[in-house]
Amino acid sequence: MLIGLKPIIALSDLIRDVKSDSTELIKRKRWIRGRFNWQEGFGAFSYSHSQLDSVIRYIRNQEKHHAKKSFKNEYLTMLKKFDIAYEPKYVFEFFTDE
Repeated sequence: MLIGLKPIIALSDLIRDVKSDSTELIKRKRWIRGRFNWQEGFGAFSYSHSQLDSVIRYIRNQEKHHAKKSFKNEYLTMLKKFDIAYEPKYVFEFFTDE
């Protein structure tokens, strides 16, 4: 999800609202059987405005891109590259592709 966020909005508040509202939509539309819940936590990366075109291009081509390298693998690579602490139990525990 690519968003422009004003500094008066806390990222955690935005994600809380996105998770809550999307959960209600999924339940109302009955898009899945059984109970739907988001995993705890979230990840976010910031980009400068000058990188916006590159980020949009990445999003548009992510299906093709992730056919070569899994999202989980790429995400973990970014976390390690930028020395970002994380809890492994929150990193796509249900994925087995690497």
